[in-house]
Amino acid sequence: MSDGPSILLESARTYLSRGYAVIPVPARKKIPVLKGWTDLRLSESDLPAHFNGTGNIGVLLGEPSGWLVDVDLDCEEAVALAPKFLPPTGAMSGRPGKPASHWWYVCEGIKTRKHQDPVSKKMIVELRSTGAQTVVGPSIHPSGEPYDPLDGEPAVVEAGELAAAVAALAEAVTEARHGRKETIVSQPPSLGNDRFTAVDTMLRRAAAYLDRIPPAISGSGGHSQTYAAATAMVHGFGLDPDAAFNLLWDRYNPRCQPPWSEKELRHKLSDAASKPHDRPYGWLRDAGPAEASDVDLSGFNPGSRRAVVDRPRSERPPDPGAFPDHLLHVPGFIEQVVAYNLATATRPQPVLALAAAICLQAVLAARKVRDERGNRTNVYCVGVAPSGAGKDNARKVNKNILFAADLVAHEGNEDLASDAGLITAVETEPAVLFQIDEFGRFLRTIGDPKKAPHLFNVLTALMKLYSSADTVFRGKAYADKKRNKVVDQPCVSVYGTTVPEHFFESLTADSLSDGFIARLLVFESAETPARQRAKALSVPEPLKQAAEWWGAQQPGGNLFKEHPKPIVVETTQQAGEVFDALASTVDAELGKPDETGRSLWARAEEKACRLALIYACSANAEKPVIDANAASWACDLSAYLTRRMLYIAHEWVADGVFDARQKRVVRVVRKAGGKISRSELCRKTQWLTQRERQEVIDNLLETQQLRQEEEFSSTRPKVVYALA
Repeated sequence: MSDGPSILLESARTYLSRGYAVIPVPARKKIPVLKGWTDLRLSESDLPAHFNGTGNIGVLLGEPSGWLVDVDLDCEEAVALAPKFLPPTGAMSGRPGKPASHWWYVCEGIKTRKHQDPVSKKMIVELRSTGAQTVVGPSIHPSGEPYDPLDGEPAVVEAGELAAAVAALAEAVTEARHGRKETIVSQPPSLGNDRFTAVDTMLRRAAAYLDRIPPAISGSGGHSQTYAAATAMVHGFGLDPDAAFNLLWDRYNPRCQPPWSEKELRHKLSDAASKPHDRPYGWLRDAGPAEASDVDLSGFNPGSRRAVVDRPRSERPPDPGAFPDHLLHVPGFIEQVVAYNLATATRPQPVLALAAAICLQAVLAARKVRDERGNRTNVYCVGVAPSGAGKDNARKVNKNILFAADLVAHEGNEDLASDAGLITAVETEPAVLFQIDEFGRFLRTIGDPKKAPHLFNVLTALMKLYSSADTVFRGKAYADKKRNKVVDQPCVSVYGTTVPEHFFESLTADSLSDGFIARLLVFESAETPARQRAKALSVPEPLKQAAEWWGAQQPGGNLFKEHPKPIVVETTQQAGEVFDALASTVDAELGKPDETGRSLWARAEEKACRLALIYACSANAEKPVIDANAASWACDLSAYLTRRMLYIAHEWVADGVFDARQKRVVRVVRKAGGKISRSELCRKTQWLTQRERQEVIDNLLETQQLRQEEEFSSTRPKVVYALA
């Protein structure tokens, strides 16, 4: 390589930091020769040994690289037609002789597929996934041309959509070369044959069934009807998505009023292929002709399914309301921090000031105290407030106090680039507070391996660290034993700030069930406070001295840093009774069938114990005791935040795109006071097309989440929608 080995090594490091598994390829070659290259997983320390000369760089595709896949366009026709068929993506590469010949995506679960010319047998387009690799820049092609580096962000697409798009592209190239041929489509292995033609008996049966399904009519349940038709094809007959799309496009869509776009129809197919259904897979395929002659879509209609699984209104979790005033007051250090915060804030935010002060006290007492049950002070708090409402001041106050007390080592980096970086920071300082702005965006990214594979493991590391404060934490295992680190009793706290929309939109059913959201203490401030002319003030001397006192404490003596021996904080009998009352509430909630409620309530008592310990340290640093006041405040706060999160989850967490649209429309109606005119609803939901809006309204009416009314005036009746 003309650029030299240093460029090669730095490029390999860059790809690895993005979560892409790299492998060495000989210079000016496209195929790796290293034995077992498909199983090779190089760490950063391994790279210098493999990328120290003039070789090429290959990227392992599919699962090893967070489901990064490559659509390799092997002919000029495919390159020219690709923009008409492939989903847009922010990552394309090639070389001077074949520009934009590689389109990159993140597509979980998709398999490698090759599409060849039926006459010449030469490759048209190849979708490369797990088990394959692609050479990337700054590598050199056998022709001597340099490859483009893999830059940009690959688009995230569903497997069914991408497979269908690549197949359609290959078919278009074939048609351009040889004219329109009899359609060849892949058949699922369960049907016995590897391939079948468009005149196959199975396709004729599916086409005849489809012809009897009523068309989608806008305003009359068209979404549900088309979803049912798509489900009958991919689930009932078990057809390949390509075959199902061809049938729907040619035989069903022309009858719809208006017809669906290609993108909309493919989305319906993808939805139908990925969602669970009430009937067994292939039931129409396996049924006899007589059994499958009558159209029966029961169990396929998304409206009827939602009517069964959605909560009735009477079961909707009640909103516990705004943050209770009595929970804002914690005596001692925390109260002093809150007062300093509010005095220096342009827009005073008492709720966020409390959340940040809790985290500051948590890191100061980290690894130095524990309660009788072994709980420590590490907490994950999130401050939620609108843009411009004064979220930054609380983080600045914590920084200023730690700096004034010469304890800056206890504040971690504001950005976490990878789980390895997180663990390294904890190994350096086991008692650490990470303060993260835009936490909602951060959570949405690290919680989705398709958006940022190299960040996904941060979530797992944070969950492990949360539960490791009373034991030892072991990082990743390396072949070099010197790199294997063990941290005794790490105490990691997090204070994140975010706007409501970014945080609530990041919530998913998976993030609720896997327990990460259940570990969070979410403090909301819905208002934007009035501006005040605040002056910049130095950290008050009592606050500085209190922080310095905590910094000087080293239970465990000279070995405190490596092996602390935290002081046991006593819990009074009255406090124990308060905890027992919360435990009874938790047990009752865990007995309910609601999975979301179970995951959130399961952590409520543990969080209350940690909060009570923090309260005790704030009230009396030298002789902390968890008394009835500490327990009551902690249990009330934990229960309130749990109930509030349950309400938020019900309002925001959706089962797919269509359900997300429904919930958003319901929020619009609720924000309007529970009733809204049709014209006003249209105005406030302009992000929906007319057809999408009508489908959502139809389903909300059908599932009795909304009711339609008429209001009469001197001119003409007005259609109004009200929460049922």
